[in-house]
Amino acid sequence: MSYAVRPVVIASALVAALAAASPAAAQDGGDGFLFHAPSGSWSFRGGYAMPSAHSDLFSFTTSNLTLNHGDFDGVDIGADLAFSLSPRLDLTFDLAYSGMNKGSEFRNFVDNNNQPIEQTTSFSRTPLTVNARYYLMSRGRQIGHYAWIPNRVVPYVGVGVGFMNYSFDQKGDFIDDSTMAVFPDEFRTDGWAPVAQALAGAEWSFGPGWALRTEARYLTANAAPSSDFSGFHRIDLSGLTASVGFFVRF
Repeated sequence: MSYAVRPVVIASALVAALAAASPAAAQDGGDGFLFHAPSGSWSFRGGYAMPSAHSDLFSFTTSNLTLNHGDFDGVDIGADLAFSLSPRLDLTFDLAYSGMNKGSEFRNFVDNNNQPIEQTTSFSRTPLTVNARYYLMSRGRQIGHYAWIPNRVVPYVGVGVGFMNYSFDQKGDFIDDSTMAVFPDEFRTDGWAPVAQALAGAEWSFGPGWALRTEARYLTANAAPSSDFSGFHRIDLSGLTASVGFFVRF
């Protein structure tokens, strides 16, 4: 599946999930109430991460090894804690993780025994961010002094900054370009990099205390590789993530 098609497939799956959830939301969302407007929420989500992988380190890897651009995609999980600053604005503290681990071999070479030259590539990203999340409509309405009723569907947008812990690792057998000898080794670059992100999504209330959230995020980051990958440009850590999760108000 091409990189251009994957986001469309993910978005279609999210739309289908929302369509299936709509009847339940229409029946249950907003029917209950809290005794006051929520002061915050905590949430958990799962989804799919699609790294941009545009830097020359990824191009070199896909050109020489039996890996494709989509092989750097992986499952994404995350959680956040949010505090309401105003009726439409939240401050959130967010932690996420995405990663992949895949075996490969050299495309155009075999060893002296005519066997594939194999290795394993892993790539992981763990951003920790602080975000401002702004709701495009009211999240609920206050009835009298003691009842707050959530709206069924509320869209939002947001931005965030923070730091990302990352790791790119290749372990196995490789080829010495000067002698064409095969040797075992491990090449690794890891560390921390500043990150910024933009996000957009919608919340679907199933009751006064909890709701479903669908979200898309694009984060941007890069970092200088370690000496194991000397000669390469900065490694691209950017990418798109689509996720579905739930959150509980407090």
